[in-house]
Amino acid sequence: MLGRSLFGLLLAALPLFTSAATTWKQVKVGGGGGFVPGIVFSTKTKGVAYARTDIGGLYKLNSDDSWTPLLDWVGNDKWHNWGVDALALDPTNSNKVYIAVGMYTNSWDPNNGSILASSDGGSSWTEYPLSFKVGGNMPGRGIGERLAVDPNSPSILFFGARSGNGLWKSTNSGATWTKVTSFPSTGTYVQDPSNEYSADKIGLAWVTFDGSSSSSGSATKRIFVGVANVNSTSIYYTEDAGSTWAAVPGQPTTNNLPHKGVISPSEGLLYVTFNNNAGPYDGTTGSIQKYNIASKTWTDITPVSGSDLYFGFGGLAVDLQKPGTIMVAALNSWWPDGQIYRSTDSGATWSPLWSWASYPTVNKYYKYDVSLAPWIGVTAPDETKQIGWMMECLVIDPFDSNHWLYGTGLTVYGGHDLLNWDSKHNVTLKSLADGIEETAVQALISPPTGPQLLSGLYDIGGFAHSSLTTPPTTPFNTPLYSSVVDVDWAGQAPTNLVRVGNDATSADRQIALSTDSGASWNQDYGAPTGIAGGKVALSAQGDVVLWATSSNGVQVSRYTNAFTVVSSLPSSGVVIASDKVADSTFYAASGNKFYVSTDYGVTFTAKSATLGSSSTANDITVNVKVTGDVWVSTNTGLFHTTNSGTSFTTITGFGATWSISTGAPKTSGGYPSVFVIGTYNNIVGVYRSDDQGSTWTRLDDAAHAFGSGSANVISGDQRTWGRVYVGTNGRGIFYGDENGSSTSTTTTKSSSTTSSIRTSSTSSTTTRVSSTTSSSSTKPISTTTSTKTSSTSSKTSTTTTSSGTGTVAHYGQNDFYYQASSTAAYE
Repeated sequence: MLGRSLFGLLLAALPLFTSAATTWKQVKVGGGGGFVPGIVFSTKTKGVAYARTDIGGLYKLNSDDSWTPLLDWVGNDKWHNWGVDALALDPTNSNKVYIAVGMYTNSWDPNNGSILASSDGGSSWTEYPLSFKVGGNMPGRGIGERLAVDPNSPSILFFGARSGNGLWKSTNSGATWTKVTSFPSTGTYVQDPSNEYSADKIGLAWVTFDGSSSSSGSATKRIFVGVANVNSTSIYYTEDAGSTWAAVPGQPTTNNLPHKGVISPSEGLLYVTFNNNAGPYDGTTGSIQKYNIASKTWTDITPVSGSDLYFGFGGLAVDLQKPGTIMVAALNSWWPDGQIYRSTDSGATWSPLWSWASYPTVNKYYKYDVSLAPWIGVTAPDETKQIGWMMECLVIDPFDSNHWLYGTGLTVYGGHDLLNWDSKHNVTLKSLADGIEETAVQALISPPTGPQLLSGLYDIGGFAHSSLTTPPTTPFNTPLYSSVVDVDWAGQAPTNLVRVGNDATSADRQIALSTDSGASWNQDYGAPTGIAGGKVALSAQGDVVLWATSSNGVQVSRYTNAFTVVSSLPSSGVVIASDKVADSTFYAASGNKFYVSTDYGVTFTAKSATLGSSSTANDITVNVKVTGDVWVSTNTGLFHTTNSGTSFTTITGFGATWSISTGAPKTSGGYPSVFVIGTYNNIVGVYRSDDQGSTWTRLDDAAHAFGSGSANVISGDQRTWGRVYVGTNGRGIFYGDENGSSTSTTTTKSSSTTSSIRTSSTSSTTTRVSSTTSSSSTKPISTTTSTKTSSTSSKTSTTTTSSGTGTVAHYGQNDFYYQASSTAAYE
């Protein structure tokens, strides 16, 4: 009774906290926008297939060729689960799906990996922790599949680990794992030992069962395993279900890192694609080999040789309906295009997807169709590639020889007329990635006029989104930046925009200006070449650009004159913003200091009021109607000033807080809504306040958890109250609308001595997944994970929460790699 009475007193003293009934939908970019390293069809049920991505989770194929995301429930505490390093289907039950998840095996990700298992086609998942890391966004992420299910005894799985951790076996459908100590190699290949990202061992490459070696109900006796070794033995096999292992005799030992190993059952052949590197970006030579399992002989069936062989091989497909029909993908043919070869006689002869006519004319044996994502067809003038790059997965539907798919660093291509390759030597090559939204979003703005939304994205530039439900026809162009890392608008001239690119090696200056809401752009010729990245702010009238560059300090330019260094600000660790009313006023923050400029960004003065004990300033946003009304997010909280930093109010309840924005007010003429991605009473989420921070509404839900909070960006809509845009680091852009009602939970604008309490029972490890569009007023805050592991793994039982701080990497999929540490919450 005493406890209940005390709780009641605390409730009475705290302002109300609500959880909004928010409807979330995806902003449609289309085309995927990122690397798809693996696609697997079910051999049991026609039309069932899954696609794994390196930073954006898992997708399931629909009957209309679109895809449905399956891991949108992954939130900040499990952000690394969006990195899917391996995918396996139960050959006897197409509803059973397994994936190996984890983002990095280096220091960027402190978490061990897991096996996620679903028995209902991805609608719900059970997580089984592993005792080592998994690298969904590491080098070699396109080889595989590293995870496989025994076709004769499907409770048995094998998993080939990275980092020298070897081969692992489960006999209870992934629930527990034992290391196969008899396996002779853990892999020696390292992509680049001088760089932390690429210095780890790639490990084991793939596991392939030969189902014909046993009968149903008995463990498959013959298993092949590829290992990331080069210029030494790289393929091993067992004839006793994994008790003993030996090197496959006669295998090639030069340039022989095996990327794929696929058995053609009716032929009794194991086909293997080899590369001299792990990929997905590299590869300068390689081969295609077939191994006759009965005679134990190898045959080199590489389609090209000599000077024509300037790439290795990755993707490999076998047509189960047409024995002897195989396809392979080059890895990587960067010029003039990617290449795919097809054979109908087990590799004795091949035909290409393109060939040279008379240089520089190319014969294209395909019809190119990007109607589902027209922006894919807008490229730089010197760009010749259409077929793609990073082509590590290539599959033929086991029930339909006309249906094929392959993943690239940008999209999923394929079609439904593949047999025309043989009869006409011409097929439809169509982008079939509708529903896959894998972009790493860096910036979002929603000005009061023009397109509803403008975005800056890694790897594919950015867009002016005139529609939220239709893919854009063109990216930001002239100049065409591969990545756009920030965008801003002029408060009093909102058709004026600025964006910043991220390529310091480009001849183009990395600041671009628009005066027509992003319809057209021009380089800012005041910007120096060789400088890129960072954050940018445009003055209220659009005549001043303040640029916090990635490595050359803060610089400023007016009227497109040459940029000059702002010496009164720190050279790094600075966030900036423009006042949206006063043209001469800019704001900056670094550590716990707040700075103001009233001379068009030429000089800044540090205010005496500080941002508490903050060591990192993360973002600044402003009231677009009032000068000096500014919000600042930091690693310790959220701060608000109404007098240009003369004094600050600390918003009680917030810990580490990242991207922030204002949006349209709830009532006409009222105070703008404030949107925050941050830690509120130890819960990382998306929040909105309509009363200057007195009370807060949580907007995210169990089906839309948005991955890493610190890596995401947010923008309120300046025209529509309640609408908010969230840009994720791997799952594209979402927009949420208030659907007219909100439900009260418990409370919270509390002091640090009072914890947040939400009505939620402890749930099991199984997480329910709903469709992309939903309304929800509840979200599980904690889950109880109970797992048992054998061998080097120990039995654990832990309760996970969203509290705590640590390092989370910002990542893009087609850049060679990008990593910037930031404070974030994780388990």
